[in-house]
Amino acid sequence: MDALTTTIMDEIRQANKTFEQTFGKGDGMGMARLYTSDGMLLPTGSEPVQGHEGIAAFWQGAMQMGIKEANLRSVEVEQLNPDTAIEMGNYQLFGHNHQILDHGKYVVVWKHEGNNWKLHRDIWNSSQGA
Repeated sequence: MDALTTTIMDEIRQANKTFEQTFGKGDGMGMARLYTSDGMLLPTGSEPVQGHEGIAAFWQGAMQMGIKEANLRSVEVEQLNPDTAIEMGNYQLFGHNHQILDHGKYVVVWKHEGNNWKLHRDIWNSSQGA
């Protein structure tokens, strides 16, 4: 697919694929580099996590707790301007032997930085037990 036929949905799906691959490698600092320099996580039951060091520590901690794989599925993506998009989707988190640990929904505000879309604000909540 060339640049002229690539849609914002395609670009965000590719960015999510990179997220999944980086998570699967257990690379907390690699995860942090997927976020803008002033990126922020808004996890349930916790204060916001901001900046690359905090984001790396958060994701590394999740991996150390036994989360081995993340699966993201975009439901909708709306581009607000050339540098900002909002995505809503669903996630699944897996442990050893592909055991599902959690599933839910998320919203991400994406910013185009350099040549890449990066996560800017990332919030999710579990549908487990719903």
